[in-house]
This record gives sequence, structure tokens and C-alpha cells, in this order.
Amino acid sequence: MTNVSLAVGVGLICALLSALGTNFAFLLKHKGALAAPDVDMRHPLRSAIDLFRSKWWSVGWGVAAVAFALHVAALTLAPISIGQAVLAGGLVFLAVLAERFFGFELGRRQWLGISLVAISLALLTLTGGGGGGGAHSGYSLAGMIVFEGIAVCIGLLLVLCHLIERIPGQRGVLLGIAAGLGFGISDVAIKALSGDLEGGPGGLLSPWSVVIVTAAVFSFYASARSLQIGDGVAVIAVTSVAANLSTIVAGLAVFGDRLGDDALVVGVRLAAFALILVGAALIPAPVRAGDTLEQSALEPEAPTATPARHRIPEAEGSPQTAARLQ
Repeated sequence: MTNVSLAVGVGLICALLSALGTNFAFLLKHKGALAAPDVDMRHPLRSAIDLFRSKWWSVGWGVAAVAFALHVAALTLAPISIGQAVLAGGLVFLAVLAERFFGFELGRRQWLGISLVAISLALLTLTGGGGGGGAHSGYSLAGMIVFEGIAVCIGLLLVLCHLIERIPGQRGVLLGIAAGLGFGISDVAIKALSGDLEGGPGGLLSPWSVVIVTAAVFSFYASARSLQIGDGVAVIAVTSVAANLSTIVAGLAVFGDRLGDDALVVGVRLAAFALILVGAALIPAPVRAGDTLEQSALEPEAPTATPARHRIPEAEGSPQTAARLQ
């Protein structure tokens, strides 16, 4: 019992360090993504090369790799719902780092949203003593398939929705949520694979290995593009909330983590889940319909307001422009 408690404690420390590293890496990658050409899924290899040519993206990726190793250790050593609650608490690190070192200015609405999420995650952690049998609890195969299938469908729907130009102010947020779900899908598969590997390295041939790689690749591109088209803090925050909330739910629905041992604990945890959703909704800055219509009306008359990366330097009737449009 002592060894189990020690392993869980080490797992939670790994989760805390991973949360700090992950958010620092996200901010570095945001800086690098803005300096890189637009991500184009029609040319995935070229887009990846362009991203890694950006110094800050490469540095952020290195930091993220270390954070991911700590993340895997946390998933392996601690019950998934508790570990993910601590990981999601990194939103506090995000707010402090963004304002202190990256020049972001968070409004009251964003601070309120981040505070609500942090408090709710603390409640989940403090009431999360009812894991479903330890770090390597078995999982329901049917529950796993249903959970992953629903998460994939929602993620794809969000990707399609972000293409709708009527909601330009929130497109980055929608894509960030999709990326977060992809990270969550990968995390849940990693947790399942870590249990399968107890029987030997042959567990690497599990179908979950394919799920991990596919979800990771999807999240790589979706996250990079969301950082390019959305507000940095809002996109990073909703990505983190989507990833961590989905894995907390998976811990309860797939791995048998208990929601609580009595009615009071169950009520507190359900209220915490609700507050997380409310806080996450407050983090993105509101976009007024009037502003969007005004911007659309001004676009033809004010082409200089278009960001440099989207601007076509040639004259409208030049042969180069005609070739691009074709």
C-alpha cells in the first residue's frame, strides 16, 4: 500500500511539472507559429518543415517533448482522473507566464474563467480519492471504443465548423478544442497501452498504438493552425481544457475511476465539472456580430488591414495574380 501511495505521489509531481512545461511550450510554439507560413493540410510535410524552421516553434517543441515524457509518467503512475486534474491546473501557469513573459494582457473575463477552471480542478483533485483500482486499472473495451468514437466525431465536426467564415473570431477556438480532443484521445490510448505493456513489449502491437500516432499527428497540425488564427491565451486554454476534461471523463467512463464514495462528494464533483465548462466558456473574448459585419463590409475598401501573411503583393490584374487564383 505504501509503494502504491508513493507511486501516485510521484505521478502527481510529474503531472505538476508537466503542466508547467506544457503551457510554457504552448506559448513558445504560439510565438513560433505566428512567424511561420500558414499551415496547409494539402502540403503536410512542407507545413511541418516550415514550422520547425521557426526557432521558437522548435524550442517550444523541445520543451513540450520533456513535458510529454513527464505527462506519460503521470498517466502511468497515477489514476487518470486525478492526474489529468492536476495537469489541467496548469491554466494558472498559463495566465502568469502569458502576462509576465509573453506580453499578453488578460481581461477580467479571462481571469475569471481561468480562476473558475482552476478552483474546479482543485475540487476534483481534493475529492478524487476514489480511483478505480490504481494506476493500471483495467478498462472497458466497449466503453473505450464508444468514448474514442464520440471524441473523434466531435473533433471532426469542430474542424468543419472552423471553416465557416461567419464565425471568424472563434475559428481558432473551435480548432483548438478539436486539437484538445485529439490530445485527449491520445492520452486515453496511452493509458490503455500502459496497462497492456505490463504483459511485455508485445503490447506495442496493440491497436491503441495506431490511435496514439494518428491522434497525435492530427493534434499537431490542428493545434499549430489554431495558434495562427486565434487569440493565443484563449486557444491554449480551451485546448488544455478539452484535452484534460475529456480524459477525466474517460477515467470515469472507461477506466472505472469512481465519481465519489458518498452523495456529498458526487455532488461536489458534478458541480466542479459544470464550473469547468462555465469557466472555459468565459476564457475566449466575446465577438460581437456587429463587429464582424463591420469588418466584412470594410474588407473590400481597406485591403491594408489584411495581415501580411494573407496579402497578395501583385496588382489585381497582373499575370502573377491570375496564376495564383487559377
